[in-house]
Amino acid sequence: MTTRQPRVAVVGAGLAGLTAGLALARRGWRVDLYERSRLLGGKTTSFEVEGHEVDCGQHVVLACCTATLDLIDELGLTDSLYVQPRFEATVLSRKRPPAHLRASSLPAPFHLMAGFARYPFLTTLDRIQVGRALLAARGEKTPKGDMAAWLRRHHQGTRAMRAFWEPFLVPALNAPLDRVSTEMGLFVIRTAFLGSSDAARIAYLRVPLVRLAEAAAARFEGVHLRQAVVGVHREGNRVTGVKLSGGTGAACDACVLAVPPRRLSTILDDAPALGIEGLDAFEPMPIVDVHLWYDRPVLGCDFAALLDSPVQWVFEKSPGYVCCSMSAADDLVQRPERELVELGRSELASVLPQAARAQLLAGATTRDPDATFIPTAGVRRPGASTALSNLVIAGAWTDTGWPATIESAVRSGRTAALTLFSNAVGWQNAQTSSGTGAPMEVAHAV
Repeated sequence: MTTRQPRVAVVGAGLAGLTAGLALARRGWRVDLYERSRLLGGKTTSFEVEGHEVDCGQHVVLACCTATLDLIDELGLTDSLYVQPRFEATVLSRKRPPAHLRASSLPAPFHLMAGFARYPFLTTLDRIQVGRALLAARGEKTPKGDMAAWLRRHHQGTRAMRAFWEPFLVPALNAPLDRVSTEMGLFVIRTAFLGSSDAARIAYLRVPLVRLAEAAAARFEGVHLRQAVVGVHREGNRVTGVKLSGGTGAACDACVLAVPPRRLSTILDDAPALGIEGLDAFEPMPIVDVHLWYDRPVLGCDFAALLDSPVQWVFEKSPGYVCCSMSAADDLVQRPERELVELGRSELASVLPQAARAQLLAGATTRDPDATFIPTAGVRRPGASTALSNLVIAGAWTDTGWPATIESAVRSGRTAALTLFSNAVGWQNAQTSSGTGAPMEVAHAV
């Protein structure tokens, strides 16, 4: 007798849901993807602005983000991936010519020493202080408090903060350093700068991000866009289907909810009873990107950091098209588009003479008020499991051990799929012994 492969409903077409669906489809499970918007990709999607296909924001990963790089490879997009041969960053300032922070071939953390020795934005004392803090980060056993307080305890002065810690840590965490835990801040330092001399190499796709989502969704049995899931149907201790907006439903043998915390709390109105606590204690953190099109190239390199600017990083996506990225943008996310475009233009003109001379042809903004989520102090991020063996959750905000990044989203999707695999034998056997028949077809009322 042939065993029927399970049908799984994956709710949310971001990287967490897509990764979970891929892992399940690889095992032969029948995957139905539900996404309430018209676009695939969630936070990593693309759409048309001013006649150009642009990403919702500039997303990069580091070479230490191995799960993301594996996903890109699995989906056949490695040829479109740029990875630095060695960590290097151009740093722009109003007061000095462009500087370059480069890693050497020495093992970590000594690979950064040569770059620091020539880095003009730090004094000799600053370099010593940063070096001591990096060494202290390796040995910290019980990190407590917020990351800004930890840096103060390790004597990081104003120059060290503005020229090193803030340009590299704030975008990585998408939060001011006084609003993230020392544990997460030290994780970034240890993983990117101390684990391996290759770990901090910057990588990004040279094609629109939505290509990644499209390649993943092509492997699913069903893709349902503009289809909001508003709840789940349960029988006893199992999910039997998802409730769709408009009063319809779809049956399933298992469900992955890969959605933000507050939406999860509306889908599961009894989340605490299912072992998911504190969903209202996750604070959204915004990201704003300003897209500028000039009549000529203006950056002179692929990307650069800006000091003392609301624009932390700028990327030249194609000749004359640059994307200005602003993380932890609480005070910017509600500003009118024309103001944000002018802010990006003026910031680039202040550090790049060629940008000041170039003609701005067009400008646009993309903004995400809920780009990432951070838990308030004392709140524990939930894992994938719930009290129902065939219901799991996923998302960059869940407990993956990583900050709420692309890598965290991918790892959460993997974990959600593995959790269902490990639980499947038990609930499949229970379903068979109870005589449950084949599930209803998708879009039938439940």
